[in-house]
Amino acid sequence: MSPALDPVLVRELVPAVIGVLVRRGADFASAEDAVQEALIRALDVWPDDPPRDPRAWLVAAAWRRFLDAVRSEASRRDREDVVDAEPSAEAVSGADDTLRLYFLCAHPTLPPAAAVALTLRAVGGLTTRQIADAHLVPEATMAQRISRAKKKLEGLPLDRPGDLGTVLRVLYLVFNEGYGGDVDLAAEAVRLARQLASLSDEPEVAGLLALVLLHHARRASRTGPGGRLVPLAEQDRSRWDTTLITEGVAVLQAALARDRLGEYQAQAAIAALHADAPSADETDWLQIVEWYDELLALADTPVVRLNRAVAVGEADGPQAGLAALAEVPDDVPRRTAVLAHLRERSGDLDVAAGLYAEAARAAGSVAERDHLTREATRVRAARQEP
Repeated sequence: MSPALDPVLVRELVPAVIGVLVRRGADFASAEDAVQEALIRALDVWPDDPPRDPRAWLVAAAWRRFLDAVRSEASRRDREDVVDAEPSAEAVSGADDTLRLYFLCAHPTLPPAAAVALTLRAVGGLTTRQIADAHLVPEATMAQRISRAKKKLEGLPLDRPGDLGTVLRVLYLVFNEGYGGDVDLAAEAVRLARQLASLSDEPEVAGLLALVLLHHARRASRTGPGGRLVPLAEQDRSRWDTTLITEGVAVLQAALARDRLGEYQAQAAIAALHADAPSADETDWLQIVEWYDELLALADTPVVRLNRAVAVGEADGPQAGLAALAEVPDDVPRRTAVLAHLRERSGDLDVAAGLYAEAARAAGSVAERDHLTREATRVRAARQEP
């Protein structure tokens, strides 16, 4: 991508430009296609002739692409009232459309899984591969899912906002991809969660905001030199953002006081207990296990059971953790790494070293692979000590 098409700028502009086209009468799928074509045109034009207002340029170019498509499909007569509009900078520099597009992508006609995938691709800026990895499916399967979602929205008026739960799920997935993935979207997800919380009285919206604030507060300490992964127990807690932690805890307490517990509130309560501990050794693991039990009652998923097994191992010992881990399917990501950790804590270093190496081979990122490889090396060295 040329210097003129900075990826961060593109991720900021695309939702806004799609929003302008949708407001002018374009269906979502056609608007998204037109914006992508405009970006391809920008690759050729911007390096030699950068626009003074990139947003206005993209709106004008995408709108022309959309109108060309409308004309070629003999749909011009239904849109003649808008064909002459040529945008000015003032016309496109208004409100942020990103959150609105999240709701429109969560269209009532789409299954939640399709709505999540479409939003991550069109609004979140993730690649099809990144979305497939987050959902643990092949890239080709995810590409088909996104394509079917776009086709289903073709020609439909986007005047029916979608499900709030789907929007919350997408926001959290975007945050997690930005927090630990290839594209930095975490800050944007936090911003949108704040905006949504200011517009909604639902406790789960506040729960999501608290959760992302508490996780975001630890971001600076999660990696070391060269992008080296730093586990929670080894993080420098003096680098945690206490302002974000204080805000997150306050938001969570207000939500819990409503006595309408949801999964994001439960997850935020767990994150708050980690944030409250002065050191890893002082973590209140017993209370964390209790919150995982609450979370299981709300969302009994393999990932929740996996994380609960870690907490049980800390609270009640490695054998109890292994018993809890036995309830987690073998193919769940990170299960082998957790098994290695629990085996190491139980003193079975030979098995633990092999499991760490196995987990490294299956790691989903370079940072995770390198971390697990170092763990395998460390345990092998400890095994050989007299």
